[in-house]
Amino acid sequence: MIAELGLAALWMAAALALLQVFAAGMAMRGGPDGFAALVRPVTVLQAVLVGISFLALLYLFAVTDLSVALVAANSHSAKPLVFKLSGAWGNHEGSMLLWVTVMALAGGLIAQVERRLPERTMWATMATQGFVALGFYAFLLLSSNPFERLAEPVEEGAGLNPLLQDIGLAFHPPTLYIGYVGLSVAFSFALGALLTRNVTPEFARVMRPWVLGAWVFLTAGIVAGSYWAYYELGWGGWWFWDPVENASLMPWLAATALLHSVSVLASRDALRTWTIMLGVVAFSMSMLGTFLVRSGILTSVHAFAVDPQRGTFILALLAIYIGGALVLFALRAHSIAEGKRFALVSREGALVVNNVALSAILAVVLLGTLYPLLTEAFGVRVSVGPPYFNPVSAIFFLPMLVVLAVGPLLRWRRDRVERIQRPVILMAVIGLAALVAVMALGGAELLSLLGIALAAALAVGSFLPLRGRSPRRLPLSVWGMVIAHFGVAVSLFGMAADTAFQQERLVALAPGSQAQVGPWSVELDGVVPVAGPNWTAIEGRIRASYRDGPPRDVAPQQRSFWQPVQETSEVALLTRWNGQLYVAIGQQAEGDRWQLRLWWKPFVTWIWYGGLLIALGGVLALIGRVVTDLRRRDAQARIAERRESEAAL
Repeated sequence: MIAELGLAALWMAAALALLQVFAAGMAMRGGPDGFAALVRPVTVLQAVLVGISFLALLYLFAVTDLSVALVAANSHSAKPLVFKLSGAWGNHEGSMLLWVTVMALAGGLIAQVERRLPERTMWATMATQGFVALGFYAFLLLSSNPFERLAEPVEEGAGLNPLLQDIGLAFHPPTLYIGYVGLSVAFSFALGALLTRNVTPEFARVMRPWVLGAWVFLTAGIVAGSYWAYYELGWGGWWFWDPVENASLMPWLAATALLHSVSVLASRDALRTWTIMLGVVAFSMSMLGTFLVRSGILTSVHAFAVDPQRGTFILALLAIYIGGALVLFALRAHSIAEGKRFALVSREGALVVNNVALSAILAVVLLGTLYPLLTEAFGVRVSVGPPYFNPVSAIFFLPMLVVLAVGPLLRWRRDRVERIQRPVILMAVIGLAALVAVMALGGAELLSLLGIALAAALAVGSFLPLRGRSPRRLPLSVWGMVIAHFGVAVSLFGMAADTAFQQERLVALAPGSQAQVGPWSVELDGVVPVAGPNWTAIEGRIRASYRDGPPRDVAPQQRSFWQPVQETSEVALLTRWNGQLYVAIGQQAEGDRWQLRLWWKPFVTWIWYGGLLIALGGVLALIGRVVTDLRRRDAQARIAERRESEAAL
């Protein structure tokens, strides 16, 4: 009964999305007032219904209803409750239902709170949002029904992929999806403004919080996913340039460019067409990523949905939405009035340079991700990995960091290079000092050397815009910029230091014997069997000492899940401020010896600390912008009220 209720709610939500598109379209074309009055309540009701549908799916997973095909294929009665619930979106159908649920909730929120846009632009935005949602409803109802019943209930479910049975992955997909869906909202706003030729600073101020919110969630999702891959896959790395990883990185790169562009439009009335174009590109990358992950067209180390037929459906949606948007842009872009001009040496000029660099990196990642697909069409199988991505993206990334450090020091509209000579020299000296210090240590490659030097310069440069200003009077958005840029420096330092100085050893130890990796001494006490709720494991009992300090216990495991049958490596981590000891246990070697893989990874945790700082900067900027917009709205309302009073007298 619950499954049928969820399916019925999904059908009704789809019907309301269709009604939303029709009513908003009619309102936009000047139809009867009744259509305009219908749009907002229909959008809110659609969000309520699809919310009910998703809650129904959560309930089916919580009670392990094995008469539902999706539950039987992705859950098991022995799983802990948190993994039963996360199993609802740890599969193809459930994750797409989560996608459209978040999208409908966002649409409902816009319908309830947004009153600043001109009515025609608002109707065009809601029509676009409903049209995009309609495609995903069709996808779920015609191709990927999450509530499909089995002819006969099974006795036990197949279980969830053990790699996904992790608390980090319980929250990673929803975080990422909120980011994706936030970009769909930006896409709808961009098309709404394009259709009505209303690309103004006020439009940008409406769009900016949605872009900021999406960017914050995308950042947090990528950071969480990177750390999950680091400790769950057991291979000791934090970024593999895997197609699934790239699928989330590409929208983030476009969203970062869009975020800066929409801020310029909102504050300085410039970059109008560029902002609209980036709004289309950012959502295009979300759709492309969805297609790559769902279709199985590219091989990935952690893709969990492989279905060419359903991939074709998403490809059709991609062609309709993005192809249509690009055609519309080509037809309308020339009619959008050009924004205010600015000199190349200005803060706007620096933002444009950085946006171009971000777009170039996006093109590098896109080409590297799709290249194996292109060559396979000609019968040649190739793989593209770090030897391509690292140096080619660095060509654009390293200069971008220089502009990132210098840009905030420039004035709006026009400036002189001579005015910022002293702070630039200060940053150059600090970067050079860091370069010399690292070269003295030896062993670092060129990219790592440059990375550490630029990280040091950027760390100092991030705080230079605060010179001579009262911290109490600074807008929260400025603090957000400073912290986000400092987070980039922290992450960059972590990446470069880990790459330059990490040490790895593969050893076979008998109980009582020791090995050394970096400053750590590791002694194997023994290996014992242990058991969990739905797995058994061998567990290494290990004592590790940092520079002859007191020993600390670690216990890496090799787990064997019985439903589905799969082995996973659960690594052990010992964290210090200056890095992590990373221990993975392997198979039994000759005699009573056991294989151990040991890494000393200097400053590796700074990668994720920096990522969290970047997200925190976005949160502060979002709060600051929203507060400013609310104050501006109140001031405008008071002015309008006073004018009405004066007119009445």
